[in-house]
Amino acid sequence: MPLPLSAVDEDCLMSSTTIDSFAVFLRRVAPELLPPTTVGTSVPELLRHGRTVLAIRYSGGVVIAADLGSAMARHLRQSDIDRILGTDHRCAIGVAGAAGLAGEMIRLFQAEVDHLEKIQGQRISMDGRATRLSSLVRSNGTMMAQGLAVTPLLAGWDDLAHRGRIFSYDGTGGRTEEHSHACVGSGALFASGVLNKGYRAGMDRDESVALAIRALDTAISDDTASSRSGPDLSRGLYPTVACADSHGVTRIPTEEVAVLAKRVVDQITAESDREEGRS
Repeated sequence: MPLPLSAVDEDCLMSSTTIDSFAVFLRRVAPELLPPTTVGTSVPELLRHGRTVLAIRYSGGVVIAADLGSAMARHLRQSDIDRILGTDHRCAIGVAGAAGLAGEMIRLFQAEVDHLEKIQGQRISMDGRATRLSSLVRSNGTMMAQGLAVTPLLAGWDDLAHRGRIFSYDGTGGRTEEHSHACVGSGALFASGVLNKGYRAGMDRDESVALAIRALDTAISDDTASSRSGPDLSRGLYPTVACADSHGVTRIPTEEVAVLAKRVVDQITAESDREEGRS
């Protein structure tokens, strides 16, 4: 439960206007409200992991996409977990990792950015956001050692550079700017192969979304023992897809994703039929 203002001493309240990190301020005032740094791995729910999150740069911005499932012991368990959250109108985070921990990290990051912008009185640059997220990933290091790493991708439109940008992170909080595409999660190895083969400079948004769907299809097919493979057209289950461009962050409607997913599935089926015909 959040502390009432009456329980916070005057010095702490005054420091909130000088400490530019909300996480540091919260650690001083109410550390129990921060995401945990250690957890009991005996809790089955904590073994759930969002499997694949990816981002692709295209000519007018960035596409970020994630499958809807979470995996427990490499079997698909839940098919409605949303792994992409917009932090504001220019930036979005996709997260692979234990669902609850991922949500807490994103909410803390949102508060971190809002707090810093109020302290400085101006918008935080894309590079500044990437730096702030690094510190939050670093604080998850203990859980990473327990196999519960929360791994984000930061994607958004940079108003200063006038282009889409993607940042990936390692478990120590180190960040890397990716200039074409990036992928995290347990299916990243399989999806990356598709992205490396299919990506080309100058792709438009629809081409990038189609490539993202195809990469997720491969990741799901190869990464789980579940019988489900890729978009489930019969049940209306499709990847979550958003784009960030000069107009802001937009969640692509399910109906539009469904059309592109159907096209991708048809292409995969046709390719499979041709391979069988040759053999």
